Amino acid sequence: MSGLLDSVDQRTNLVGENRLELLMFKLLGRQVYAINVFKVQEVLRLPNLTAMPSRHSCVCGVTHFRGQTVPVINMSQAIGRAPIEPTKDSVVIVTEYNRSVQAFLVGGIERIANMNWKEISAPPKPAGKDHYLTAITSFENEIVEVIDVEKILAEITPYTTDVSDELLDSELVAGVKEKFILVVDDSPVAIAQAEGTIKKIGMKVITASNGMNAFQMLTNWAENNQSQLDNCLMVLTDAEMPEMDGYRLTTEIRANERLKGLHVVMHTSLSGSFNQAMAQRVGCDHLLSKFQPDELAAVVLKRIKSLS
Repeated sequence: MSGLLDSVDQRTNLVGENRLELLMFKLLGRQVYAINVFKVQEVLRLPNLTAMPSRHSCVCGVTHFRGQTVPVINMSQAIGRAPIEPTKDSVVIVTEYNRSVQAFLVGGIERIANMNWKEISAPPKPAGKDHYLTAITSFENEIVEVIDVEKILAEITPYTTDVSDELLDSELVAGVKEKFILVVDDSPVAIAQAEGTIKKIGMKVITASNGMNAFQMLTNWAENNQSQLDNCLMVLTDAEMPEMDGYRLTTEIRANERLKGLHVVMHTSLSGSFNQAMAQRVGCDHLLSKFQPDELAAVVLKRIKSLS
């Protein structure tokens, strides 16, 4: 199964082209789910598990993977469905999110599909607020649900929006009180985390649910409300989003004469030098890992200082 990921290096060509590859899998029933291949380190048979005292109910236990201890999360149970019973034939997907490695127990792997973000939509509004999806799509006449892994992880290990006292500089922020940060993300959890941290610094926030909405907002300001555009301190964008991803959004901003000077920070659960190179390739000013409040605060304050 690890052969599914052998060609990952070739996938760098997807960056800036509004394309992605989804690893599709099933849990207990016929429904097909997916996560982005870029988050996947390996797919393998379930290794031996060690029970953990006082563990979260969705954590089956821990296992050793490439020299580190990794929690194994029962994905079906984590999204509110019946748990998958672990067996020696069970499959786990090892992933990296926000600088941490975890494995997800799933029912079986389906395939990898190369898709365009335009083919992927936000979950329908009737789904409510308690679902575990960031997007849905269709592949070979089947509905595919893209899992909001950030929400799962936030429920197992709650995040904080607290900022260290030494980073709080009310006088510095007061000098740019008319400015705001545009936060672009399809995950309500990620929006809440970023917005909570930024507001604790004292900055205002405007949000957009995907790159297309953000780009339309920015171009509208450029055409009809230049002062609003001038007050945008930075664009803080996720990488993976329906309709238009963060890489394509950055590419479009840099290609637009009236927007190209915007400060763009890629705020993503992807990490590592490989992803740093992807962000630089499309013209991002900075790559920032999610759920790191002090690092987010430091980037915002550095940007403010650069204007003085």
